[in-house]
Amino acid sequence: MVEQDDNLMKEIVALCKRRGLIYPGSEIYGGLANTWDYGPYGVLLKNNVKQVWWKEMVMKRSDIVGLDSGILMNPKVWEASGHVTSFTDPMVDCTKCKKRFKGDDITSKVCPECGGGLTDARQFNLMFQTHIGPVTDEKSTAYLRPETAQGIFVNFKNVLDSTRVKLPFGIAQIGKAFRNEITPGNFTFRTLEFEQFELEYFVYPETADKFFTDWADERLRWYVDLGLDSAKVHLKAHDKKDLAHYARAVTDVEYKFPFGWSELEGIANRGDYDLTQHAESSGENLDYTDDEGKKVKPYVIEPSGGVDRATLAFLIDAYSKEQVGTIENKKSANQQMSSDGGDTLNERVVLKLDPRLAPIKVAILPLVKKEPVMGRAKEIYENLKGKWFVEYDESGTVGKRYRRQDEIGTPYCITVDFEGLESEPQTVTIRDRDTMEQKRIRIEEIEERISSQLR
Repeated sequence: MVEQDDNLMKEIVALCKRRGLIYPGSEIYGGLANTWDYGPYGVLLKNNVKQVWWKEMVMKRSDIVGLDSGILMNPKVWEASGHVTSFTDPMVDCTKCKKRFKGDDITSKVCPECGGGLTDARQFNLMFQTHIGPVTDEKSTAYLRPETAQGIFVNFKNVLDSTRVKLPFGIAQIGKAFRNEITPGNFTFRTLEFEQFELEYFVYPETADKFFTDWADERLRWYVDLGLDSAKVHLKAHDKKDLAHYARAVTDVEYKFPFGWSELEGIANRGDYDLTQHAESSGENLDYTDDEGKKVKPYVIEPSGGVDRATLAFLIDAYSKEQVGTIENKKSANQQMSSDGGDTLNERVVLKLDPRLAPIKVAILPLVKKEPVMGRAKEIYENLKGKWFVEYDESGTVGKRYRRQDEIGTPYCITVDFEGLESEPQTVTIRDRDTMEQKRIRIEEIEERISSQLR
């Protein structure tokens, strides 16, 4: 079973590079471990994940506003939050093979790789240090943020003063974070640089438990709605002894990756820890005053997820290999394909992504490289490209072009042929990625048909 899972990850990593989804970072210079670059299709997929999150969490809600805080912040922020002293992992080294491990993952004094002895655990701060200004000294020290949450907390008063938000309300943000991980790996699951989508939802203390449960259920629903197999995603509560210093309760959304059950997103009841810490450290009043003049230190419910982890989970869950035969559209007796133009008997790799996440929504394929077929296909492409990300492809047989589109998850392929242009009204065939069914529709119906399917 483990071997099959390892093979699956290798196949997905290979597909991502081959089809321009994700590349190794700095590859022409030998790479940089645990850094990855999103290619032409990967950046579209990742942006779609973020856009769907933003639409659900901010656009559709009247109780949540957005924010984009800076990566660099006053170092006092990280002192007040506890990151300077407490954002650490225990680290051990093997005295024989020299490999390094997180102390929390080791259950004995023996190296799990070679059987050698291990050093005593020592604490390792996960924040990346940098320096601001021309002189490198303690006074110029700054940090690349290890999370986006603190940017929200230090802007809590600004949001109260500049908007009309009332409890309960949330502040949402998507942004880069950086962690000097001891043991990064598993493709894009744990990297040095990553993106978070994070919400800080401020509530009256007496309602915190209910909102904590509600948000955990809501976040689980979001992943399933976007296509994750409900049998491979669940909620897992943290034991109280394992909670971070600021948390009153934490529940993770976990997904069954090929390397095991791992966290996609954490939902935390942070209590009033953060606002209290920043109020005391900065001297600013970070209370909320209600309509009756009562001052409240709100509790915070925090759903915090990894954009890269979510993108990886959607990729893995959508990945499928199938044996396929010739597909005949019985509803369209007039449709005829050349012998190399349809779906012939072989194995196909397909990403069955939710259409909202698919990098390319529609591919326009002229059946032959002749006029007027090519000209009409380009006209359709030009008409659609301002509405969705679409692609025009005339290279190779149409069957091979179908396979290329399957591998990047394109939901629909539109094929233009002589027969359709000679009919009245003019028609094209539209092919469904998942069923491979091909239907003939009128050209003027294309936009309405695609719109109804893309939600």
